[in-house]
Amino acid sequence: MATVPGQLIWEIVKKNNCFLVKQFGRGNASVEFSKEPNNLYNLNSFKHSGLANRKTVTIQPGGKDLSVVLATAKTKKQNKPASLLHKSTMRKEFPRMAKAVVNQVADNYYRPDLKKAALARLSAVNRSLKVSKSGVKKRNRQATKVPVRK
Repeated sequence: MATVPGQLIWEIVKKNNCFLVKQFGRGNASVEFSKEPNNLYNLNSFKHSGLANRKTVTIQPGGKDLSVVLATAKTKKQNKPASLLHKSTMRKEFPRMAKAVVNQVADNYYRPDLKKAALARLSAVNRSLKVSKSGVKKRNRQATKVPVRK
């Protein structure tokens, strides 16, 4: 099967696809987002497109435990969607996960232009996994001094 260049795919899908979300901003300027998989910033652009690029990065929450899944696309498996992504699960603390993402994305020459976006997505996913403490906040039980008037 012949491969199609990414620029051609982008020209076909940039104005009309099922993942496109158009929202009107201030005045008549519109903002276009995309819900497609493998899009780190969810922006409708060639750089961040998961459809048009062969090398893509995805960072998602893992599951029940506090894990994060880092998935990269295999360039040789573009016509086999079931085995397209190479997934790795990370269960470490945040600095070690950030180092692993930088190693996989930028230092490995995979997609160095997505380093900042991948770290931003990792930070957002990690923040969403943290469980906030529930319950009523405890009040300060120390006695307060009341000024006495004479």
